[in-house]
Amino acid sequence: MLKKGSKLNSILTGSCPKCQNESMYLDKNMLHLTKILKMNENCSHCGLKYQIEPSFFYGAMYVSYGLNVAIGIAAFIISYVLFHASLKITFISIIAVLILSFPLVLRLSRNIYINMFVSYDEDFKQ
Repeated sequence: MLKKGSKLNSILTGSCPKCQNESMYLDKNMLHLTKILKMNENCSHCGLKYQIEPSFFYGAMYVSYGLNVAIGIAAFIISYVLFHASLKITFISIIAVLILSFPLVLRLSRNIYINMFVSYDEDFKQ
């Protein structure tokens, strides 16, 4: 469904942004919270070093902030506008949605951030 070589494929699958042949993470399951941020140091296929520079993924916090704001706004619109919930219930639902989406946002923010700096390389297509 997702075309190999697209940024969207790498972002949604968590695969290496350069070759898209393997996962960047030691454990692909993002629900294993103790291992959620454990990453391989390099791609075993193309050799890309994921930690491009020291503290590289601190920049992903800004991406995470944007994703959380978007999710919070979506939760507000769904609960307050569509379901006509009270303001108290609406804020409780926003907090619940943000807590439940935490693992997804954490991984997506890292995936988006590294894909901002590394592009797919046709030479590593095999």
